[in-house]
Amino acid sequence: MATIEHSAVLHAPPENVFVLLERVENFVDYSDHIKAVEPLGERRYRWHIHAVGMDWSFDVKVTEVRPPEVLAWESINGVRNSGRYELFPVPEGTRVRLTVNYHIGNRLLEKAVNKAARPLINQVSEQILERVEARLRSGTS
Repeated sequence: MATIEHSAVLHAPPENVFVLLERVENFVDYSDHIKAVEPLGERRYRWHIHAVGMDWSFDVKVTEVRPPEVLAWESINGVRNSGRYELFPVPEGTRVRLTVNYHIGNRLLEKAVNKAARPLINQVSEQILERVEARLRSGTS
């Protein structure tokens, strides 16, 4: 299983950042790679992503919600993955750390995805956090 981490500092308090991150269905507005997020009920969501030239769909369940510190999930079908946002107060606002773990059963496909996944997840994470911060600055949530 591969692990990828990304972190950034947002210029807002953790409580404000967390409110936006926990609205999972809004992630479609935060990244060009996320095509749709369908709420399925009971903190479950179906994600539709276009990445590395392919369309991916998988269902996830939010497994931990501890405002304003932790939001975690794991897949329940499709691409096996789990992740968590951890928020830490810092003088500038909030340090957000994203950790993503994933496993693809096919060794050849996994090798190709591993090569592309790190820069892709970093790019998506940067885009998400930039758009969250822009939303916080504009006062819309």
